[in-house]
Amino acid sequence: MPTVSTDAAIDVAHLAKRYGDVDAVSDVTLRVERGAIFGFLGPNGAGKTTCVKLLLGLASPTAGGGTVLGRPLGDRAARARIGYLPELFRYHDWMTAREELDFHAGLIGIERSERDRAIDDVLETIGLSERADRRIGTYSKGMQQRVGLGVALLGSPDLIVLDEPTSALDPIGRIDVREILRSLKARGATVFLNSHLLGEVELLCDRVAIVDRGRIAAAGPTQELVGVARGVRLKASPAGVPLHSILTRYGIPRDDGDWIVVDAMTRDDVPQLVRDLVAAGIALHAIEPLTATLEERFMEVLQTR
Repeated sequence: MPTVSTDAAIDVAHLAKRYGDVDAVSDVTLRVERGAIFGFLGPNGAGKTTCVKLLLGLASPTAGGGTVLGRPLGDRAARARIGYLPELFRYHDWMTAREELDFHAGLIGIERSERDRAIDDVLETIGLSERADRRIGTYSKGMQQRVGLGVALLGSPDLIVLDEPTSALDPIGRIDVREILRSLKARGATVFLNSHLLGEVELLCDRVAIVDRGRIAAAGPTQELVGVARGVRLKASPAGVPLHSILTRYGIPRDDGDWIVVDAMTRDDVPQLVRDLVAAGIALHAIEPLTATLEERFMEVLQTR
């Protein structure tokens, strides 16, 4: 058994899963601290779903091992403290949202005396209190996804594993889910987020891992993975000869609409640039760092493997 820690929410080493001649997961070592929002990314067929199954105890590893919530993979006590929203969920169309939540509350062992309050709290959290007594079959896909999120939140789990939790939601719904996930983090829960919406991951996640061909291709704090500023863009006036003369000392500017972009500027150069512009009588209206997006970094990682 690989050496792992019990103080992390997830700590696995050299996980592998083979189905016949296919290596669905080849070698995954991963640590997720408690109280973090962790993004798990990868292209289709990269091994993400198999990894999640291994973490949840829905499949047994061919090799490697580790802990989830301080207990060995598949441990029943740990599984009782995990909430899970699968990407392909399906609930009882003939039930209302309240009935569905009551059904799942019974499955996870919430006492009858506590169940109504727990369900009301979840319905309020997911924004379905006023529509809780309508049949799920009449719900939009986005509303059904909210029900799935509610099921995952029942019982105040310590670890919430979410597979594409915002894929069917409109922009307001995505904002709502962001706030829900941040509130979970605030109460000390850990969120393991698998999503193709990289903008959402970049906004929410403390750390990110990119999996490809059954292995971790890159991992680290989100901002470090995206990278430091590679330049600046600025708005200044008047945009005449003095401005361009100054900018040529720091890089070759190019026009980007109302903005002027200066590539390859280091963080240490920025204060001096600002001083030079102000000294020349040039009014600065805005100056912003240029960084890669998570989507750009994601593509770079996959293209170099």
